[in-house]
Amino acid sequence: MGEAPAFFIDDLKKDLTNGDILKLEGHETAINIGLSKTYVIGGMDNESTSNIEVRIYDKSIGDWVIPIVLGAKPNSSKCYSAVLFDEDRILVIKGNSTSDDCFWFLEVNTAFVREQKRRFETDVVAWSKGVIGEAEIPIVISGPSGVGKGTLISKLVEEFPSKFGFSVSHTTRASRNKEQNGVHYHFTERNVMEKDIQDGKFLEFASVHGNLYGTSIEAVEAVTDKGKRCILDIDVQGARSVRASSLEAIFIFIRPPSFEDLEKRLRARGTETEEQIQKRLKNARVELEQGNSPGLFDHILVNDDLETCYKNLKKLLGLNEGAETIHKLLPEFVEVPLEHTASKIDQKILINCGNAEENSDRNTYVIYS
Repeated sequence: MGEAPAFFIDDLKKDLTNGDILKLEGHETAINIGLSKTYVIGGMDNESTSNIEVRIYDKSIGDWVIPIVLGAKPNSSKCYSAVLFDEDRILVIKGNSTSDDCFWFLEVNTAFVREQKRRFETDVVAWSKGVIGEAEIPIVISGPSGVGKGTLISKLVEEFPSKFGFSVSHTTRASRNKEQNGVHYHFTERNVMEKDIQDGKFLEFASVHGNLYGTSIEAVEAVTDKGKRCILDIDVQGARSVRASSLEAIFIFIRPPSFEDLEKRLRARGTETEEQIQKRLKNARVELEQGNSPGLFDHILVNDDLETCYKNLKKLLGLNEGAETIHKLLPEFVEVPLEHTASKIDQKILINCGNAEENSDRNTYVIYS
């Protein structure tokens, strides 16, 4: 598709459609999306916040729009560059930053953002963090209680301890004996969690016995930042919420060979009262029905034999011997200096680090979009 047009501050101060002047302030960069909107990303010299701000110049009305910003925001920097990654996302590169904080995506037209625009009836954008390396997408595993999904996940983590990790859920309930904050749960206040939910920082949440439980975007990113593939063990309702979110994941539903077999497994535990068993069976019927919902789950595995089901799960995740290794597009450690430029040629985004006018060594990183 050729080289994408270069965006410079002086050029962006003029709106080529109607001649309006776009006044950029402080450490800001900007990029055009379509014919009607320019997204301005960055911070002002006298900014009172430590996060990157976003504003939109809407050419159709000749005025600025302040969008609702969802997701965990990146911290501010004194230099940014921005490249249109695809038709739905802007790649934002922070100067003077390292691997764990230099690449961010600003979602402007993903399915999640479009749904939030309809919900709020105004412009919405959402931040998501870029990850260097293999960055395999998370796995969402759902299934009724007693189906064996916990055992399958445990086997997966035991065999591949350096490859997989769990996200730590948030809850508003009080901690119990020996429970550690940040290990078993992130314990938080209800008003704090409710605000974070409203701000779009949670992928899924539910109220259980008067307490809130949920999976935050930040909790998933904490796993991926360690170079591990995140596993989310959540119910069907939670899976539906994650499917509607900005998170790209593989959705797997584990089902029993029959409902009668599931009941036998639940009773064989010998840890629950009859009332509790009946409640779990009632919930299981609903989940088994919802598990067949079109477009919700990518794969359905029947756990009629644990070893066979586990073998099929590994095959599905590409964990068999001889599985193709994903090529790393960037080194594990990247340091983007304050002085850098970004451009797009065909499907390649080139990040040139250093000052072109000085006779200094310059590194060029390549990202494939």
